Amino acid sequence: MACVNVLLDKCQCASGKRQTAILYTILSQQRDLKACCEFSHHSCSCEARRTVCLKTPQVTCQAVSDVLVKTVSFMRNLPSFHHLPRADQLLLLESCWLPLFLLGLAQERVSFEVTETPGHSMLKKILLNGPGLIKTQEEERRQPTLAGVQRIKMCLNKFWGLDLSPKEYAYLKGAILFNPDLPGLRAPAYIESLQREAQRALHEVLVPLLPRDNSRFARVLLTVSALKTISTSLIVELFFRPVIGTANMKELLLDMLYTQ
Repeated sequence: MACVNVLLDKCQCASGKRQTAILYTILSQQRDLKACCEFSHHSCSCEARRTVCLKTPQVTCQAVSDVLVKTVSFMRNLPSFHHLPRADQLLLLESCWLPLFLLGLAQERVSFEVTETPGHSMLKKILLNGPGLIKTQEEERRQPTLAGVQRIKMCLNKFWGLDLSPKEYAYLKGAILFNPDLPGLRAPAYIESLQREAQRALHEVLVPLLPRDNSRFARVLLTVSALKTISTSLIVELFFRPVIGTANMKELLLDMLYTQ
């Protein structure tokens, strides 16, 4: 099983306390902790401040770029998606590309390593970049953190633990893509029917032998809810910023969707 290795020093938080993240406690049981990678499961105040970057960006960025291409291709090649009004396509793309991409990472079992970004004093920043090029507070806030990487890892581990088949992943992606609750949709009723169809197909393939046993279906839905803890900025800054630079991610996705 592929793993996500977080290569960081031990926490330097003054309190020294280790607290298990609430969401991790809800979504995982202690016996699941040995299933994947060795990493720090504790959550402390300094994790949210410790910025990280990919250890091997060339390798990882290529892998995640391939997943992104497959994600957009999945949407573009669905006849039901293709026949939607263009405005609805754009809304679904903007809203759903992130969870679909994360499902793609899980399905392809993409592994990556991160390392802590070196800190620079204010004097070094001025000498290296000039006073006009020092990162703003907003730019600093967008930097990937250890806590964010652990959220990504938690989600991937849970999906790997479910061991979904390609068919199950496809139906799950369809159920996520066709979200009728987005404001501004022109064909919400049709999109809702597509979502129900995908959910019904997913349920049937998850519980073919024991129709009364919905435990696996429930675990899948619970794991999907964890995707909401991953922010778009975290994924973009960690995986795509090293490649696209200052380019706009939304514009890139639009080009991918409508350029064959």
